[in-house]
Amino acid sequence: MRFVPRFTDGQPFPEPLGKIVCVGRNYADHARELDNPVPSEPLLFIKPATAAVPLEQPVDAPFARGEVHYETELALLIGSELSHVTADEAERGIVGIGLALDLTLRDVQSRLKEKGHPWEIAKAFDGACPLSSFLPLAQVPNWSGLAFTLAVNGETRQHGEGADMLFPVATLVAEMSRHFTLQPGDVVLTGTPAGVGPLERGATLHFTLTGGLEVTTRVVE
Repeated sequence: MRFVPRFTDGQPFPEPLGKIVCVGRNYADHARELDNPVPSEPLLFIKPATAAVPLEQPVDAPFARGEVHYETELALLIGSELSHVTADEAERGIVGIGLALDLTLRDVQSRLKEKGHPWEIAKAFDGACPLSSFLPLAQVPNWSGLAFTLAVNGETRQHGEGADMLFPVATLVAEMSRHFTLQPGDVVLTGTPAGVGPLERGATLHFTLTGGLEVTTRVVE
């Protein structure tokens, strides 16, 4: 069944999920931890709607294909069509803020990168993007004041802040709109901070986001 974004009060967004537009290496510390250069412009890629599943349900990762890494990210729900927009227009087009897991088949990705091949199958497989419900914008502070965390079995593994992004939210969404028209129901992922690592079977994952969003789930054994 097609994934439908929902707000934290349970109300569904009137449009089903479209595409999920993502950015790589939007936190300098994360780029360095994987020995990647810090980019001078956003590195964009797309996950299809079929990658989305509710973050609240158990994470069923494809361990048979090698290491599956977690990457916690701020997720933005787009509420109006955006094409070649300014940063101000991009900001006005965002209607909700939530969290996502950008699941990555790291072994598969590394092999594909070594050969110079596209690596969508490492990032865009079914279930590769667990998404939370979305807080309305009125419940969150300014972008630089946003913070989110992931704790695994009670230990904080990732902590991200809007102020640390290489490409701030409005600038990033505007740049995305130059390449891909963003439509109502699309979701934008804004990059992951340092601390990524392999998922552990049976682990408990606890997510928090400024504004009162909390989600606890577990990894299927």
